[in-house]
Amino acid sequence: MLVGGIIKFYAVSDSFIGTGLEQWFTTHLNWNGELPVIGAILPFAAGMPASAKLAACGFMIFGCGCEMAGITVSRGIVKWFKGRETALAMGSEMALARLGVATCMIFSPFFAKLGGEVHVDNAVKFGVVLLCIALIMFIVYFFMDKKLDGQTGEAEEKDDPFKISDLGKIFTSLGFWLVALLCVLYYSAIFPFQKYAVNMLQCNLTLNPAAEGTFWASPQVTIVQYVIMLVVAVCAFASNFSKNKGLKYGLMCLAIVALVVYCYMGYMRGTAETIFAVFPLLAVAITPILGNYVDHKGKAATMLMLGSILLVICHLTFAFVLPAFKGNAVGGTVVAYVTILVLGASFSLVPAALWPSVPKLVDEKIIGSAYAAIFWIQNIGLGLFPALIGMVLNNTNPEGTAAHELNYTWALVMLAALGIAALLISVYLKAVDKKKGYGLEEPNIKEEK
Repeated sequence: MLVGGIIKFYAVSDSFIGTGLEQWFTTHLNWNGELPVIGAILPFAAGMPASAKLAACGFMIFGCGCEMAGITVSRGIVKWFKGRETALAMGSEMALARLGVATCMIFSPFFAKLGGEVHVDNAVKFGVVLLCIALIMFIVYFFMDKKLDGQTGEAEEKDDPFKISDLGKIFTSLGFWLVALLCVLYYSAIFPFQKYAVNMLQCNLTLNPAAEGTFWASPQVTIVQYVIMLVVAVCAFASNFSKNKGLKYGLMCLAIVALVVYCYMGYMRGTAETIFAVFPLLAVAITPILGNYVDHKGKAATMLMLGSILLVICHLTFAFVLPAFKGNAVGGTVVAYVTILVLGASFSLVPAALWPSVPKLVDEKIIGSAYAAIFWIQNIGLGLFPALIGMVLNNTNPEGTAAHELNYTWALVMLAALGIAALLISVYLKAVDKKKGYGLEEPNIKEEK
């Protein structure tokens, strides 16, 4: 991930301009074919700037590392928390990850605009610094994991090493395929949407950007809003682990008040990116709650169904309800905020139930391979659907339509259709679970009678 980030930073920086590497990328890798969908996602198209080609190479390397990290984290949590609070641990991990998403949403534009001119490389540099910190954390985790092996006497997979034939146990499992398909459908309706969400809001909201020279247009407001966001996240997250009821509900109330203030500041700033940055905050608050519920009460398959239903409702709201408020700055912003927060709740329901369910479907020895296979299938959708959204936008808008005037209706209907497909699969998964006894509806922690 760090290597890919550094390559991407170099590609978009001024240091790349005029180099021999830029000249090589300009004259090479100019693919002139025209294939449906695939042609839209290949990073080496004719006419693409050299910096974009090299940045794509860096991003691909980063993506490989990102999946390796995801597998390591998921496998590590199962190893450390098996038979205990597995879903709570995964929910907490995902909540913190959502906080990272919100951090990048807020600070990427801040660093890019720092100094009065737009420099994209500053935003990428910010990401590279975060990756350096992450690398240090992974090194620390490595030694902690080795210490755990020494304490338990279980050196992971040494006595019974992985074999290619083990993949057959994964790919012949009906439960695995249902979870994998649910994953690719659900995440394809979330992550590609994030790439277009800011522009979608720009096209459907009546925004009143803050006047230059005011507090709302100053760089300081970003810092203040981020601090308030941290108050929301920390109070909501901490309330999940407080055993004192007074403190628990006090933290929840403080988080709600801070969230309202945060949303008000986003409205006053009048930019689409500050409005959409609220997306991960409800996920930070409720993902641990949902994980804890799965651990003690179960109902993972039911939560998958509910998350898919919320996904469909949100995309249809963006498609048909939000455009009706065009011209109404307050009404449109309120609808946008509520829908984005509910979408964040859906983004909590599905992962909190999905990932802790995988160990119930495959043998523990091949759990890392199972997560890797799911991520592989998921990435097929994540690679195709951004291009599909772009194709739908191109085919449903007149040629030459300005970027802030695009009609997103049919693109959002397509994403809602993915949610409907995910709902149908989750219903079928619940039926299969009842028939085959995977235990998806049962709690992770078995209480002794």
